[in-house]
Amino acid sequence: MYKYLITLVSGVALSANMVAGVAIVVKDEAITLYDIKKEMRVSNVSKEMAINTLIRQKLEEAEIKTRNISVSNTEVYDDIKQTAQRNNMSVGQLYEAALNSNGISSNELKIKVKQKLLAQKLYNSIAYSKATRPTESELKEYYDLNKESFSHPSSFTTVIYQTTDQYALTKKIENPMFYAPQIQTQEQELQYNRISPELANLLQKTAVNTFTPVVPDANGGYMSFYIKAIKGVEDLGFEKMRGQIENEILSKKREQVLGDYFARLKENAEINVLRDVE
Repeated sequence: MYKYLITLVSGVALSANMVAGVAIVVKDEAITLYDIKKEMRVSNVSKEMAINTLIRQKLEEAEIKTRNISVSNTEVYDDIKQTAQRNNMSVGQLYEAALNSNGISSNELKIKVKQKLLAQKLYNSIAYSKATRPTESELKEYYDLNKESFSHPSSFTTVIYQTTDQYALTKKIENPMFYAPQIQTQEQELQYNRISPELANLLQKTAVNTFTPVVPDANGGYMSFYIKAIKGVEDLGFEKMRGQIENEILSKKREQVLGDYFARLKENAEINVLRDVE
């Protein structure tokens, strides 16, 4: 059960310097005020969601140790390289994009990728054998209820802003009336099927008449896309999306198994809350 304590509990092996910033202790592992505020900033979530995420991470880390699950540096780098390739970037440009878009350094990105890969291996070891494959009726019902997820725009009408001066581009996005002769612009129709999935996702998340975040371009400079219009909606169809539908259903079933598993761990774990987070 939870043990909510206002003062430091006996038996917790933390140094005097650490205690000043510790907010929660999960199985003798500390979650600091800095950790919580950083998770709120990086993931753009509420305090409660950040705390729940960090507690789950600590429980996962303990389970990973128990099951002797590991991820090598090579696996981490391969995952980062594949992500960069999908976005037509070098690894260095991907690091820069993560820093510009989310304030995440290259080391922090490597840590997050390692956490992701460890979590995937843990999830597979816990949930893979327990998630039953969906029936044909489940597949069709899921498709019918989520048709909007299996369609996409046909194209995006954009104005592409490019420059080697990141500061000037940032100022331009903040104030479209800002004049910067070093910024080149080009109106272009981007076909959904001819751009990377990551760029398509970025454009879909950006509202019409607004800019995307600044991202590196292929030439070592910077770019941002101004969305003028989003055209058409293409329904991909049940048969074409059958594999993705099955994967999504299995993913939800596995996450339900995992959610129940970690809820039981959380209920029985020694979790001591030492202070409120402002």
